[in-house]
Amino acid sequence: MRVTIADVARTAAVSKTTVSRVLNGKGEVDAETAERVRAVIADLGYVPSSRAVGLARGSSHTIAMLVPSLTWPWVGEMVQGVADVVEAAGYGLLLCTCNRGEGSMAQFTSQVSARAFDGVLVIEPENTLGALASLHQQGLPLVMIDDRGQRPDFPSVVTTNARGAAGAAAHLLASGRRAPLTITGPPRFGCVRDRTGGFADTLREWGVEQPERHVLTGDFTVRRGQTLVERALADGLVFDSVFAHNDLSATGALYALRSAGRSVPDDVAVIGFDDIPLASYTEPPLTTVRQPMRAMGEAAARRLLDHLGGTTPLEPVPVVLPTELVIRSSAPG
Repeated sequence: MRVTIADVARTAAVSKTTVSRVLNGKGEVDAETAERVRAVIADLGYVPSSRAVGLARGSSHTIAMLVPSLTWPWVGEMVQGVADVVEAAGYGLLLCTCNRGEGSMAQFTSQVSARAFDGVLVIEPENTLGALASLHQQGLPLVMIDDRGQRPDFPSVVTTNARGAAGAAAHLLASGRRAPLTITGPPRFGCVRDRTGGFADTLREWGVEQPERHVLTGDFTVRRGQTLVERALADGLVFDSVFAHNDLSATGALYALRSAGRSVPDDVAVIGFDDIPLASYTEPPLTTVRQPMRAMGEAAARRLLDHLGGTTPLEPVPVVLPTELVIRSSAPG
């Protein structure tokens, strides 16, 4: 059976607080008592947990990461970037999801109250902004990653969504495509608004007006991407290219086009967004706008750790990492 701090206190005839003070060198225990406690610790073989020692010193030496779900295809890359930096700095990483909605958020808030971690990195789950803002205002160090709502009150690490979409439009236009179909994500997300605007602005700069019915509202899933393209074909929409706001939607578009006998890229070019691992293995391989997922996780972790180390204040200013167009066979140029 594991020896506890209560066992040490009982054997040494002192309180658990006294044992804790000896462990952490607080200097509020007389020398004779401290020596007795240390002897008991040695005799019993007591090993204090790093978390208990950290809490006693005012720090858990742990970083939390709050994510909507681990099933999102790019979350793993971002978490790995965070883990690489956090572990190299000697910190632990506590991963929290919001799969259970309010129940998950209540559990997360209780961990904040228990000082289970020193700061948090957030890929914002839906309907959590109010709780996160309150915790941040109360002093919880917090850095947003992929700030989908473009909220200026939080420190954040973001990418160039509008510029990435503009690059996708320019690539299609330069290859002679003049009738694109756009599959967006949910319009409540800031990244969707940025991608929609960046793509449309570039079309206009080239003198191309995209009809409103060629902009279809998706939900970032393969199924929805496939359904929207099937519907566009059934409705007789004429398009020579598809720009999807994520790779899953673009994959659905590829399925629909292949089922309809349309050749990609000869008949219709397709561009996605994200560059998840799947993008290299679709048929044909997907041209896409790469988000620097791992680098974003690394940058956010460094920013938070620098703050916790006392070297850099957490200002509500975004760190911006660029996107990159990755050209593959679905839209070769």
